[in-house]
Amino acid sequence: MEFDPTTTATQLATLLVQGPQQQIDRESQVAKATQAGLEKLRSALSGFTTALSGLSSVAGGLKKNSATLSAGAGATATASASASASAQPGSYSFFVEQLASTHQIAYADLPAVPVALGGPLVVQRADGSAFNVNLLAADQDGDGNLNATEIARAINQASGNEGKVTAQVANTASGPQLILSSGLGGEDGAITIDASGLPDSALKTSLGGAPTQLAAARDAVIWLGEQGSGLRIQQGSNSYTGIAGVSVTFTQAHSAGGAPLQLDVAADKAGTEESLRKFVTAYNALQTELNNLTKTSEDAASRGAFSTDAGVRNLRNRLNDLIRQDFGGLRISDLGISADRQGQLTLDTARLQKTLTANPEALDTVFGSAALGKRSGVLGAVTDHLEIWTKSGTGQLARRLDNVQVQQKDLTQRRDRLDELFNVNYERYLLQFSQLQTVLGQMNQTSGLFGQLGAA
Repeated sequence: MEFDPTTTATQLATLLVQGPQQQIDRESQVAKATQAGLEKLRSALSGFTTALSGLSSVAGGLKKNSATLSAGAGATATASASASASAQPGSYSFFVEQLASTHQIAYADLPAVPVALGGPLVVQRADGSAFNVNLLAADQDGDGNLNATEIARAINQASGNEGKVTAQVANTASGPQLILSSGLGGEDGAITIDASGLPDSALKTSLGGAPTQLAAARDAVIWLGEQGSGLRIQQGSNSYTGIAGVSVTFTQAHSAGGAPLQLDVAADKAGTEESLRKFVTAYNALQTELNNLTKTSEDAASRGAFSTDAGVRNLRNRLNDLIRQDFGGLRISDLGISADRQGQLTLDTARLQKTLTANPEALDTVFGSAALGKRSGVLGAVTDHLEIWTKSGTGQLARRLDNVQVQQKDLTQRRDRLDELFNVNYERYLLQFSQLQTVLGQMNQTSGLFGQLGAA
């Protein structure tokens, strides 16, 4: 009888663990499929919620307005403008008498002096803000002297500065220059230095003297309407936001006698339609993923990861219900959005514009906002429901992913125990069949001896 103890031991040990191993493999495949499905669902929900947030933002929003600037004959000023969803249609004219500028000064040829000649330096702005600079602690390289670079660093790092004034050093043919730039535009940003607290020295003389002005602290002077007869606006910024929902940034002033700039704010039909298309596209992408994940089929390979999962099916169905709700007597269908049997949305722009013409507030009424604390309409209702799934730590996605990880850890432990069981039984079978092989060998040897004796 010929046999291999190693092969026999392997076959018997494998047969012993085969059933449990197949069960673990099946459960492992299900766990992996569930985890992959949850990751796909998380990605789809994340993309959709990001889209909702963008459509709810002040800068984004569903409703779009346009801001168009035009220059009359002889107009020399230039500007750019934008209008948010809250802007009201209207026309405005602007005359830019002068642009605002930010104060910038320079101190030339600052001498290097011993640290002992440092001390308190006060940097002030015209708006009343100020901060102290301790030059006694400004010797960064430890050579016992203060130079322009160390003074600039001390100003930038001074407690209380917080961007009020920025210091830097420019090297020129005549030597290093300490340049101070205000963090505030216009007249209120004008910088002054109080060096009276420094000991008498060349440094005190330099910082206490009149600096070179590189850029004046100048306010913008803008006229809403005609120069001289309109509304005069003086401010430290070249951006004007005094009209609700409208922002105008001026980049060049008018020359004397120039014609005012004309600003027209109007509804942006194409932009509004594009915003709704983004919502439709984002919603359809989510519904497609949900349909794939819950797909049923007799073919196991074609089934979705959650084909029998009531929770995911309920999510899909609930979203369909929420977007069809009535808000203020209106529905998304009134805005030209309809859904097919698969939950896919389409947009009828003609119907959208007809409704907005009759009711300009219809879009805000139906869609509302997804912003925290201001949730309303379709966006608010959908966002609230999605948080049941997406909330960090306690949402359905987080809990389900945690459960899958626990399950996978348990499967790993069961597989390790099964491997140990295999090894123990393999060693036992190997010992038994090796001993049997030895006994059979001895019996064959004895039988051969008897045969030889009989022949003799």
